[in-house]
Amino acid sequence: MKKIGITLLIALIGGVIAIGGYKLLEKKDYEALTLEEKQNVFYTNNPKGANIKSSTGNLDFTEAAEAVSPGVVNINVTIKQQGRGGRGGGSPFDMFEEFFGRPDQRRQQQPREAQASGSGVIVSPDGYIITNNHVVEEANKIEVKLTDNRVFEAKVIGKDKNSDLALVKISATNLPIVKFGDSDNVRIGEWVLAVGYPLTLESTVTAGIVSAMGRNLGLLGERQQDMYGQDDIPINTGIESFIQTDAVINRGNSGGALVNANGELIGINTAIASPTGYYSGYGFAIPINLAKKIMDDFIEFGRVNRGLIGVTFTELNRDIAKELGVDEVSGLIVRGISKGGAAEEVGMKEGDIITKLEGKNIRSSSDLQEHVYRLRPGDKVKLTYKRDGKEKTVTVTLKPEEDVKSEKEEEASQSATEIYNKLGAGFIPAPDNRKKEVGVESGVVVSEVHRDGLFSYFGVERGLLITHVNGQSVNDADQVEKALEKTSRNIVKITGVPSRGSTVELNIPIDY
Repeated sequence: MKKIGITLLIALIGGVIAIGGYKLLEKKDYEALTLEEKQNVFYTNNPKGANIKSSTGNLDFTEAAEAVSPGVVNINVTIKQQGRGGRGGGSPFDMFEEFFGRPDQRRQQQPREAQASGSGVIVSPDGYIITNNHVVEEANKIEVKLTDNRVFEAKVIGKDKNSDLALVKISATNLPIVKFGDSDNVRIGEWVLAVGYPLTLESTVTAGIVSAMGRNLGLLGERQQDMYGQDDIPINTGIESFIQTDAVINRGNSGGALVNANGELIGINTAIASPTGYYSGYGFAIPINLAKKIMDDFIEFGRVNRGLIGVTFTELNRDIAKELGVDEVSGLIVRGISKGGAAEEVGMKEGDIITKLEGKNIRSSSDLQEHVYRLRPGDKVKLTYKRDGKEKTVTVTLKPEEDVKSEKEEEASQSATEIYNKLGAGFIPAPDNRKKEVGVESGVVVSEVHRDGLFSYFGVERGLLITHVNGQSVNDADQVEKALEKTSRNIVKITGVPSRGSTVELNIPIDY
C-alpha cells in the first residue's frame, strides 16, 4: 500500500506540473525561453495540431491549412514621407525650387503618410511575430490584424537587413501559433503551402512544391564591378539561401508562412521572380532554421549576434577560373581578409579558394553563409582551402562582429569624416534643460552652420536639436560622425526636434 501511495503521489505531482507548467513558466522563467522552447510548452498544454499528418497521396492539405491560417497575420504599416515643399525633403523638385528664386525661404515640411502591407507569422503565444525586414523597415506605426479581426499595435524587437528578417511583438496572450519545422530536412519535390495576405486579400493559402534549395539571387547584398574581368558580381554582404517554390506568392505575401504538408513552418516567404512584379512562376522563402537563430538573438541581445570568419569573397565560375589559371570551377575566391579576423589568425590570404565547409563541398556562397550565420562568436568551423594547388584544412574560431575591422569599414570611416565636413556644421551635447524643454533624453545641438556647407544650403539653422542621424541616436560630435558611416544611397537622414511635440525629418543628399 505504501508503494501504491507513493506511485499515486508521483502521478499526481506529474499531472500538476503538466497542467500548471505553462502558468509557472509564465510567471517566472517564461520570458527567458527561446521561441522554440515556448512552442514546446504551448504544444505540451495544447496537443491538438502538434502532430498533423497530411495524406499527401490524395493531396489533402485541409488539416494543415486549418492549423496554420490562424497563426499567420496581416501587417499594415504607416510610413511618413517628407512633403515636396520642405527643406531637405526627398523630392528632386526641391532642388528646382531652390534654383528658381526661393533659396532663402524657410518653409515648414508637410509630411505625408503612405500605407503598405505584408504578412507575419505568430511563433509564440505571448505575441512574437516573424516577418520581413522590408515590411517594417521604415514604418512609423505597425498594426497587426488577426484572422479573428482583432487589431493590435506592434513594436519592433529587432531588424536585420542582411537576412531581410524582423521580429515584432504585440501585447496579447494565448495566441495561435505556427509550429516550427526543420528546414534542413526539406527535400526538392515535396509539397508546401504558402499562407499570407497577397494583393490586399484576406488570408490566402496556395500550394506547390519545393523547386530548389539554397538559391542565392543577389537581392540582399551589394555587387562588385570589374572583379577578375567580370561585371556585376555579387559580394557576400547579404545572407541568401532561399527555398524556391512554385506555390503562388504575390505582393503582400512577404513575411508570411511557407509550411510543409504537416503544417510545420519551414520558411518565411520573401520574394518572387517576376518581370511584372506579380506571380509568374517562382517564390522564395528564408529557411526557418536560419530565422530561428536570428529571432532568438533579437530577444536575447537586441541584434544579430554574428560570428565572423573575416573574409570577403566571390563565387568561383568558369570565366573567373580561366582568368586566374586554376582548374577549380566551384568554390569561393577570397578577395579580402579582415584585419584581426579569424581567417587572418589561421593564415588565410587573399586569393585562397575555399572548397569545403565541415568536409562538404562548397558550390555557392549560400553553402557557407547560411551555416556561419546560424553560429555565434566563439563557435568553430572547419574550412578547407586551396593555395597554389595545395589543399589545407584549418579550424576557424568565429569572432564578434565588433572585433573585426575590414578595409571596407576603414574606407567607410574615412568617408564618414568627409561627409561630416560636407555638412558644414558644429555639434555640441544638448544641455539638460534643453532636452527637458523639448521632451527628449538625448541629442546634440547644431552650434554653428558654415555658409558653404550642406546644412546652410538646405536651411538647417543653429540651435536645432538633433536626436538621430541615419537612425542612430547621437549625443556628441563623435557619435554624429560614427552615425554617418551608415549613410546609404548618398542620403543623410536626420531627425530633429525644434520644440516639444514636434519632429522634423531631413533627407540631405551629400552630392548635389
